[in-house]
Amino acid sequence: MLDAEKGFREEWYAQPLSKSGPVISMAVPSSYNDITQDKDLRDHIGWAWYDRLFYVPSRWQTDKQRVVLRLGSAHYNSIIYLNGHSLTSHEGGHLPIMADITTKLVYGKENLVTVAINNTLTPETIPQGTIVKHNDPSRYPPGYFAQSYNFDFTNYAGIHRPVYIYTTPQTFIDDILITTDINGANGVITYNVTHGNTMIGPSRSGEVGCSMKLLDNEGDHVTSAMGCQGTIEISNASLWWPYLMSENPGYMYTLLVAVSDADGNLDLYPQKVGIRTLGWNSTTLTINNKPLYLRGCGKHEDADIRGKGVDYALIVKDFSLLKWLGANSFRTSHYPYAEEIMDMADKEGIMIIDESPAVGLSGFDEALMNKHISVMQELVQRDKNRPSVIMWSVGNEPKSNEAAALNYFSAVVNSTKAFDPTRPVTCVLAVDKHSDLAVCKFVVFFRKVVSATKSADPSRPVTCVLNKPKEKEYAASSLDVILVNRYYSWYGDTGHLEVIKMQTVTEFSEWHLLHNKPVMISEYGAGSLPGYHMDPAWTWSEEYQAELMIRNFEAFDELRSKGYFVGEMIWNFADFSTPQGHTRPGGNRKGIFTRSRQPKMAAHVLRYRYHNLANDTLTNSQAPLCFTSVLH
Repeated sequence: MLDAEKGFREEWYAQPLSKSGPVISMAVPSSYNDITQDKDLRDHIGWAWYDRLFYVPSRWQTDKQRVVLRLGSAHYNSIIYLNGHSLTSHEGGHLPIMADITTKLVYGKENLVTVAINNTLTPETIPQGTIVKHNDPSRYPPGYFAQSYNFDFTNYAGIHRPVYIYTTPQTFIDDILITTDINGANGVITYNVTHGNTMIGPSRSGEVGCSMKLLDNEGDHVTSAMGCQGTIEISNASLWWPYLMSENPGYMYTLLVAVSDADGNLDLYPQKVGIRTLGWNSTTLTINNKPLYLRGCGKHEDADIRGKGVDYALIVKDFSLLKWLGANSFRTSHYPYAEEIMDMADKEGIMIIDESPAVGLSGFDEALMNKHISVMQELVQRDKNRPSVIMWSVGNEPKSNEAAALNYFSAVVNSTKAFDPTRPVTCVLAVDKHSDLAVCKFVVFFRKVVSATKSADPSRPVTCVLNKPKEKEYAASSLDVILVNRYYSWYGDTGHLEVIKMQTVTEFSEWHLLHNKPVMISEYGAGSLPGYHMDPAWTWSEEYQAELMIRNFEAFDELRSKGYFVGEMIWNFADFSTPQGHTRPGGNRKGIFTRSRQPKMAAHVLRYRYHNLANDTLTNSQAPLCFTSVLH
């Protein structure tokens, strides 16, 4: 077993790592797992060390600039050192790490930043995992252990997002909060700017003022305002619309925020703003007072070689494919995505359900709850101003049949609403259908949470993604919109495609009849091996995946004709990496695109459907001509 504490005991952070032993080059941003030919590095569990030498100009010190170090994310547990001294630490991947390094730098000379990262997952981390120790000396070497976790994607590790050093004046913009509304043809922007100060030397910086200048998407001046809090109303505003709901989707204004003090410090920040509203009733969702139908998919940050590392070309490619499909939404399953992805979603008009990394949680003790609340606070703080974000998801498929989930999720959901009362909060559930007593307890909590949520924000729907039988389910009656995951003819009745329409229409009709709420399917699909063909269709063939989708479409269209079915999301956008296993041939193959983003047959089928849905011309009898024989 490796000596996990060796680097700390020998103070590797006190000098360049190359002086403590052999080192290798590593790309940043990237996951380190798939970069080399070293199996031990690919499968490494424990501490990994990074370092970098850099210079900062003496002028920054002369100008009394505030200097900040920012890592977009590092997975999972990180400790950051600067010039041999501990700077900050952060638990959890997928979210930014920031530290003021103004007084810790050596100006005009060489500086050393060192980052130690540990990817170990335990019952106390989010997401959770378990270290399994094998103590049988007849089967395993001394100290042998393995990492297990309750989710179906690779636990990539490393510095996944860009690392920046940036400066601000002594008086600086600390935060900006934006909310929007519509008043007839006018758009309404409400803003609240908070500022900070480094307090270096004598200062009159208590006299701080704010000014706003609103620019359109061409950079032309629209209007101005004074004050750190206020409301701006724009005549004949251009609204933020989802893709294919407008000739100009994703319209973004720029609110140029300026904060200045009596000492002459001036900080500027261009805050992007999209103006939109949401609405709903017992059958319909609306955006900007127009009916909304979600056409989307689940995704992953995942690609060959770089793992979960930010890849700008891949981001552009993925959004190109989303638009090629005619999709208007996706869920950041099962963790917050890179800010560069979120920026693109805002710009392209793609709606997002923003999900935390709390996947497959169990245990639900107070320490885990406080950690979960902290994660949600960080996520809301990062993404609160994005028009593309239409919902927060506090997690995916927790073991919410455990009695402790009652108070746990009540606290997490209510805390999330306190951080941001303008959006609904959701959680993807997967409760054992036999745990009726625990679920009955869970529904009491859920009704309390939804009641509190509605009180905090009556302007948006509240939902939760469900996947258990309606007769054993007790949360849906409290929701505004009912989302259900169903894999008919894949995990059950495998191979029997003929039952999909009947089972889907029956179940989703009963969900609406039971609760009088809009309903949608949030996951469905099947795996396929690219290039594997069988006619008649057979499991794992491209034909089977495509025909399964078409059978679902028939059901969706019948449900849409009833007036209360409001969306569909397929699982998954692209094949992705998973732990090695006998049920995962090279990873999860439910993607409609391969991992290298080449379309399977299913992608063409989905594209035909989504563009027809966007044009509102699809009827129950329509299907791609090349599949007409399959439908008989």
